[in-house]
Amino acid sequence: MVENIDRNGDMNGDLNDFDIVMGAQPVQIVATDEEEHSFTLNEDLLEEILVSDERLRDKKVVVISVAGAFRKGKSFLLDFFLRYLDRKDNPDRWLGEDNEVLTGFSWRGGSERETTGILLWSKPYLCTLPDGEEVAVILMDTQGSFDSTSTVKDCATVFALSTMLSSVQIYNITQNIQEDDLQHLQLFTEYGKLAIEESHETPFQSLLFLVRDWSFPYEASYGYNGGEAILGRRLETKPKQHNELIQVRNHIRSCFDKLACFLMPHPGLKVATSPTFEGQLADIDEGFKQNLRELIPSLLSSENLVVKKINGLPVTCRGLVEYFKAYIKIYQGDELPEPKSMLLATAEANNLAALASAKDLYSQKMEKVCGGDTPFLAPQELERRHEKYKSASLGMFHTTRKMGGAEFSREFAEKLEEDIGDAFINFVKLNDSKNIFNAARTPAVFFAIMVVAYLSSGFFGIVGIQSFAMLCNFIIVLSLMAIVTWAYVRFSGDLREFGQQLDQIAEIVWDEVMTRFYQKILDKGVQVAITSSVSGSTNRRNSEVKKKD
Repeated sequence: MVENIDRNGDMNGDLNDFDIVMGAQPVQIVATDEEEHSFTLNEDLLEEILVSDERLRDKKVVVISVAGAFRKGKSFLLDFFLRYLDRKDNPDRWLGEDNEVLTGFSWRGGSERETTGILLWSKPYLCTLPDGEEVAVILMDTQGSFDSTSTVKDCATVFALSTMLSSVQIYNITQNIQEDDLQHLQLFTEYGKLAIEESHETPFQSLLFLVRDWSFPYEASYGYNGGEAILGRRLETKPKQHNELIQVRNHIRSCFDKLACFLMPHPGLKVATSPTFEGQLADIDEGFKQNLRELIPSLLSSENLVVKKINGLPVTCRGLVEYFKAYIKIYQGDELPEPKSMLLATAEANNLAALASAKDLYSQKMEKVCGGDTPFLAPQELERRHEKYKSASLGMFHTTRKMGGAEFSREFAEKLEEDIGDAFINFVKLNDSKNIFNAARTPAVFFAIMVVAYLSSGFFGIVGIQSFAMLCNFIIVLSLMAIVTWAYVRFSGDLREFGQQLDQIAEIVWDEVMTRFYQKILDKGVQVAITSSVSGSTNRRNSEVKKKD
């Protein structure tokens, strides 16, 4: 059932329940759950917008998105985009009449947020490129960042999704491009990069820094010329600049095919302070309107449209639906790490965790071949195993999803190689100790068995029990063979499994027979010594008594 809609396109009921055929409206495609901090894609509405019309589904798509902090006029700006698209055939009068109310995406003055989730305008606009091809233009509005109810992950997810799905992302900021704006952009775009395969150098297309309320026209003029100068200064790297600041700038440049900046003046005091302002041009300063006339055609005129591409291939309306579905699944799952307020700290912890896991893989593999009670391993074989497991460990590190990019991860990869090198030195020492000092327990046990069997064989031969004598001789031969085999295994590194079995047999004999036998002899000896001592003391006492008598 259709709910009542006010002049700004805001709905008094559930935005997801209205019927699109009743007219063009803002449609909440991605909804947020403020309690669970999760996101839900309305696939039915998305398909209704992009693929229900046969004329649209196979058209290439242009997606213009506006993102940034909340209550900075994103929806207000998008409604002028709608005016241009509705009236592009009248280029001199598209901005409208002085007293015309501004409608479209819901906007209002005040300090509380208006937009939640991600919204699309329900009417794609068919525009013709200079080569005669028709494309579908989609306008996207996003939930503002850093309001009082959204977590950093919520903000990062909305910004990342809109950046991944748009051909032009407008980064809406106020007054100036500050360092925190760049750091937030780095965090959000890095979170987006984690969700996609980096099959090309720049994962995103165009980014426009839109600086609202620019107050320094004497330093840089309004529009693209002044914006280019300011953006160049803000993204400049210097030799003595801190490494963290350099990484932020290099990251931003590496993420986008094209970077631009546009400086906008303040729209006027009445726009900012009047509760009765409804978007009339008469209440907006002339400088703001003049810059709108420059900005909007630069993005939406046929010669300036940017077709959405992923992996270098143009995306159709049908394809955009599938990308929406694929990307939202990633952010609904647990594949991605929780973003924090500082990307650098997060990236460091993320890389350290990957380093620890990769190092643990190497240690576990090496422990199995030369740790614990394993027999000596030939040096050449140990070196070969080391290289094999080192390669596997580094491969695991490089394929693990990490924040910070390849440049940031390089130092952690080098640290991993260094740690593996140190661990290998210790494994070599452990292996060598087995070669030289292997607790001589195994040969000692079998030698002791030989001696006992030899003495027993002689005894049984003397008393005429030949069958037992022959059994003892057989045990002597087996023990001698065991000693020879053990020595061969230790010094050659071959037949290692058989060597382990000999060690286990020797350990059982040592623990269950020899140790107990030795303990009994020791206990008997102590008992005899104590008895002799007591007896001697008694005899001495008796002798002394007799002498006194």
